Amino acid sequence: MDQAERLLRPLAGQVALVTGGSSGIGAGVVQALAAAGAAVAVNYASHREAAEEAARRIEAAGGRAIAVGADVAEEAAVDAMVAQVTERFGRLDILVANSGLQRDAAFRDMSLADWRKVIDVNLTGQFLCCRAALRRFLAQEERPDLSRARGKIICMSSVHEVIPWAGHANYAASKGGIMLMMKSLAQEVAPQRIRVNAIAPGAIRTPINREAWETKEAERRLLELIPYGRVGEPEDIAAAAVWLASDASDYVTGTTLFVDGGMTLYPGFADNG
Repeated sequence: MDQAERLLRPLAGQVALVTGGSSGIGAGVVQALAAAGAAVAVNYASHREAAEEAARRIEAAGGRAIAVGADVAEEAAVDAMVAQVTERFGRLDILVANSGLQRDAAFRDMSLADWRKVIDVNLTGQFLCCRAALRRFLAQEERPDLSRARGKIICMSSVHEVIPWAGHANYAASKGGIMLMMKSLAQEVAPQRIRVNAIAPGAIRTPINREAWETKEAERRLLELIPYGRVGEPEDIAAAAVWLASDASDYVTGTTLFVDGGMTLYPGFADNG
């Protein structure tokens, strides 16, 4: 591959797995990784048709893709998913651990079931996926012609790994846990040339938070939290994922990249110094 093609398709020849890839941020990441040249496994838990359609669109455009069903909170399902991806494409180079959900309630009213469900999917699910990917990276042949790193893991976090969120304690706890899990894993595997980073989205225009932006009044209130003055799009996160998966970020590991329009700048203090 010449230099011009490398710039246009920085992930050419590599294989990526995106959990929760059938909708929202995950769907945007899937399309961007495919456009950058990667073969993509689109994981889904309950939206099989959307995942299969995403894979069909990629293949129709000349790429390679499959849809793979798995509940990321289940150990056997995660291991089987990675085995299926490896069987189809021969290897795994990139994991985007994106699956996540919310079960919101005031702390005094939050059920143990809702606490456990969010932790199981958002945090334990990322642990299981990262572990399975790591084992695959270490077992397979190194391909320095494809990537300077032996493997790349991108954990999907949130601005709420640092911003408290009343009424969402389970979600915020899961994202805070992702941050230190990611850093601890990055520290552990850097000597093997495996890079581990996270992306922390702010307010992104996806179905999960439709109520926050679908009316002009709701969007106006939301924009009060975003110094940059616009709601983010899945493509904003997808571009960050491509960069973190590519050799352009080869010296970056153990870092959370905040893609939030300045939400973590605490805009309420802008005129209160």
